[in-house]
Amino acid sequence: MIIVGMADSAVAKKPEKLTTLGLGSCIGISLYDNRNCIGGMVHIMLPSVENARAKDNRAKFADTGIPDLVDSMVKQGAAKHHLTAKIAGGARMFSFSSNSNLNIGERNLAATKEVLDKLRIKTIADDTGDTYGRTIILDTETGQLTVKSAQKGEKRY
Repeated sequence: MIIVGMADSAVAKKPEKLTTLGLGSCIGISLYDNRNCIGGMVHIMLPSVENARAKDNRAKFADTGIPDLVDSMVKQGAAKHHLTAKIAGGARMFSFSSNSNLNIGERNLAATKEVLDKLRIKTIADDTGDTYGRTIILDTETGQLTVKSAQKGEKRY
């Protein structure tokens, strides 16, 4: 099992598994090439590097972390046109008044979908939003994404 930390990414080939823990407002993006059995995962914390003070960790942001993950996967033998995405996280972990700018989970999800659309990577599973945290596991042998949460149990996509 390869653990992907916060603001981190990794690539693996079958039979490895990738996991990231503690997705609240963060988004876990798993990409998978089913022909070459290569998977990748990035745990993004923020939508964009644009307004960040510290820009050195590109995996922290949707707009840099996802394209960098795609590049890493291609270097390890994945075909970009075979990649599909499964995403989880983006929860509203804190209650705010009506100011949606404070809902980082929603903003992370919107940025993630925008980047995947630009890269022409189809999202085939989505377990996002609501108010609870998640842990995800990507099996590079099958492409199956397991989403675990204390509130909702375990789901497989």
